[in-house]
Order: sequence, then C-alpha cells, then structure tokens
Amino acid sequence: MEPVRVLFVCAGNICRSPMAEAIFRHLVAQQGLADRIHVDSAGTGAWHVGEPPHPRTQAVLRDQGIPWDGQQARQVDPSDLQEFDYVLAMDRENLAYLERMARHGRPRAQVARLLDFVHPSPADRGDVPDPYYTGRYQEVYALLRPALERLLERIVQERGLDRFPPGTSTP
Repeated sequence: MEPVRVLFVCAGNICRSPMAEAIFRHLVAQQGLADRIHVDSAGTGAWHVGEPPHPRTQAVLRDQGIPWDGQQARQVDPSDLQEFDYVLAMDRENLAYLERMARHGRPRAQVARLLDFVHPSPADRGDVPDPYYTGRYQEVYALLRPALERLLERIVQERGLDRFPPGTSTP
C-alpha cells in the first residue's frame, strides 16, 4: 500500500508550511503512522529555496519538543499535484496559486486551504496568518496544532489506517 502523501504550502516555505510539516510529522509518528503517511512542505515562491525554517519557527518547534531537522525550503512544482494526495495551502493567496497550477493538468491531489479542509464550521475557517511580518509564531503554532490533529483524524478515517503507537507491535 502506497503511503498517503500530504504537502503543506505557504509563500516562502520558511515559516508556516515547515511548521505545519514538522508538527504533522510529529503527530504522525506519535500515532505509529510514519510508514503510512509521508509529509512535506513547499513554497509558492523561490526566495528561500535551500534554507532551513525561519529561526523563530525553529524556536517555537524546539520549545514544543518537535524536531524539524533536515527541512529545507523548496518551491512547489506542478508534479506535486500528481504525487501528493493532499496539497494544503496556508492562505487564500497560496491556494489561488495552486488552483492556477492545477488548471494545467488533472491533479490527483485534493487542493484546499488547510483551515477550510479541517473545520466544519465556517467561523473556524480562513487563513493561517503569516508570522514573517507579524512575529506571531507562537499564535501560528496554536492555530496549526489543533487543525493538524483534526487533519490526521480525517486522513486516518478516510484512508482506514490502523495506528500502532511506537513501542507496540504491528500485526
């Protein structure tokens, strides 16, 4: 069985999407699903390609005990829409970019804004704000964490995945 592939997308791939990637990868590992869910992130722009997450993103993740090692910014590619099952944008602007990209082919991926995808209530939907300009990295973490927990639950249910927490045996 092929792993479920999830891609998070923001503008530069140094703040929101790598934070989402690290948190989600951490949650996936805690549920014993690391071999069944592949997680990545990318940016719509190429400004930071090859760079690690922003130092303030790293600090928030470190404070939460979430590893981010090895992450490097990359730009989203049209092939990502074929290779991933879920491509989740952090905001309306990045979603519009992905939708324009999707018009040039038949994407396999479900493409949506993250908060729209995981929240049934319109009151909870919208953009994940960019902390690059506001400095509100902890607030972004506080918004992402429960959304990503919901996303994992949705994927587990949609894909019928069994969880095997670390330290337990798989059948």
